[in-house]
Amino acid sequence: MVEKIRGIVLQQIRYTDSGIIVRFFTREAGGMSVLVRGMRKGKSAKRNVFFQPMFILDMEVYNKDSRGLQLLKEYTPSYLADGLRNDVRKSCVAIFLGEVLSAVIRDEGVNRELFDFLERSVLYFDSAQEPFANFHISFLALLSGFLGFAPQRKEESDDLFFDLVDGRFVVLPPPHGGYVSREMSTLLARFFFGSYDGEREIRLNGKQRDDILDALLKYYSIHTPMMRKINSLEVMKEVFS
Repeated sequence: MVEKIRGIVLQQIRYTDSGIIVRFFTREAGGMSVLVRGMRKGKSAKRNVFFQPMFILDMEVYNKDSRGLQLLKEYTPSYLADGLRNDVRKSCVAIFLGEVLSAVIRDEGVNRELFDFLERSVLYFDSAQEPFANFHISFLALLSGFLGFAPQRKEESDDLFFDLVDGRFVVLPPPHGGYVSREMSTLLARFFFGSYDGEREIRLNGKQRDDILDALLKYYSIHTPMMRKINSLEVMKEVFS
């Protein structure tokens, strides 16, 4: 059965000499792997750019529930994403976020609220002007709320440490040792309870940005135990060092 589906590209892998398998998160069906034939040869190779991470496509897919790999019939870009195509730094961010998303929503079913958040985020980032060096941090902080482990809101000014295990800000360092320093906790709170516009006002040096990113990924690994190592992390750090 052919279905019309809107999907956000998370990752692609080589399948044959001319084909690729693309992992999407779709509005209509959740996570979906799609075979795209003839994408690595001739004129079609130029269109491979539309299957890069975080691009949004409107597709017609031969979808069969009993089959783990679906077949692409037709597609058009939902949004041209000139920023993601033309800015190397934005492309690096997109690769990193696509890898994280592939790791944390591998078995995600239909979740339109999550899809709409991802779509809004892509459109915002694609058109964002400088500064956007904190976008990936803000994205991960806000994404946690759609994955079910958003931290409890910081209630008191004395809640100085972020407990990574319990997902809350506390007065004293927890005995289990899984917590973030005072300085990093204060900054994390601004990202967790802020907005994309707000993150542009947060000034970080390279080390602070790296430390916050490491803390967020550790938080994710605690609450999504199947999360694997993010291979693009070091490149991501280098881009905004």
